[in-house]
Amino acid sequence: MVTQTSSSYAILLSLNTTEVETTEVLGYLGALLIGLVLGLIGGGGSILTVPILVYALALNPVIATAYSLFVVGSTALVGALKNIKKGLIDFKIALVFAAPALTAVYLTRAFIIPAIPENLVRIYDFILTKNIAIMIFFAVVMLLASIRMIKTDSIGVHKTPKKQPATAYLVLYGMLIGFVTGSVGAGGGFLIVPALIFFAYLPMKKAVATSLLIIAVNSLIGFIGDLQHTSIDWMFLLSFTSLSIVGIFVGMWLNSFIDGKKLKKGFGWFVLSMGIYIIYKELSV
Repeated sequence: MVTQTSSSYAILLSLNTTEVETTEVLGYLGALLIGLVLGLIGGGGSILTVPILVYALALNPVIATAYSLFVVGSTALVGALKNIKKGLIDFKIALVFAAPALTAVYLTRAFIIPAIPENLVRIYDFILTKNIAIMIFFAVVMLLASIRMIKTDSIGVHKTPKKQPATAYLVLYGMLIGFVTGSVGAGGGFLIVPALIFFAYLPMKKAVATSLLIIAVNSLIGFIGDLQHTSIDWMFLLSFTSLSIVGIFVGMWLNSFIDGKKLKKGFGWFVLSMGIYIIYKELSV
């Protein structure tokens, strides 16, 4: 009888181990997908990073957002370097936008996130924890991003600017982006590009290229803010990031054969459904 019980337990343990290994494989394939989406449609891939790290690789949301900053920053940096060679980046605008943004993202990661208590609100049997709050806020950002992707034609080619860049708006908007980036670990390109078009009067191609540099700087500075209070598994993080960078090169190659604009709207609906799922999953008791 004891033998049967032990045998059954061994089989169950084996099945659980197999499920974990399968999930880990899917997680690493997700790293390729992040870069692939970035290479194909020029944005949106970073919005997948935290869900993959949390749900596929079972990382704590706070750790996941920290790792996401490194993955997003490193991958965006690859795209930014390519755009620098093409002369598409407006460094003056990038500096005006990035200075307040990187200050906000660093302060958010170094001080605000660690200061948030583990348990925020209790409503009957439901406790809103720090982890749940982060994931819900992330889901809201996903919903905003999905709307921006679905309405991909809402921002067309920008007309000839009639006045100087609205510096004050860029600074305030940069601080907002820094807080969002620091809170959820996403690059926020879907928010940065419209700001560069409407407040800095950049044409679409320059806005997209400049946003990659801003994303890279913001994300990596935010990650530095985590180093003082977070233990980093560098072996895992570097391997995950490497796969994402491989993915962006594959995506840029496929972009020559596939219309990224058509994919963007479909991906937007996917992100929308993921955002709704995360809210449901985190709030379900």
